[in-house]
Amino acid sequence: MSTIFSLFMVLIIIASVLLIIIIMAQNPKGGGLSGTFGGSSAQFGVQRTNDFMEKATWTLATIIVALIFLSVVLTAKPAANYESKAPAKKESSAPQAPVQKPASSPATKK
Repeated sequence: MSTIFSLFMVLIIIASVLLIIIIMAQNPKGGGLSGTFGGSSAQFGVQRTNDFMEKATWTLATIIVALIFLSVVLTAKPAANYESKAPAKKESSAPQAPVQKPASSPATKK
């Protein structure tokens, strides 16, 4: 593996772990377990935290997609031009049998 590919892999793994942590830290839209067991729904400053978490989620997801795209583009091997590198037709050293024409049968003659 090349060094640049390894660098992209490490960056993608770090961004993925951060994305998992941020997603797990978010409160679900329905209130989660705290709403089920009588938790206080009037929490001060929760909306601002949810906005940050949502923006961080989208940002990390975009970074992961961009890193994957860049790793494919930058580490891909260029396609070979097959027209210019086509091997020349080689003559085989073994003699080939001549092609024989099928004998015409008397039924096909008119």
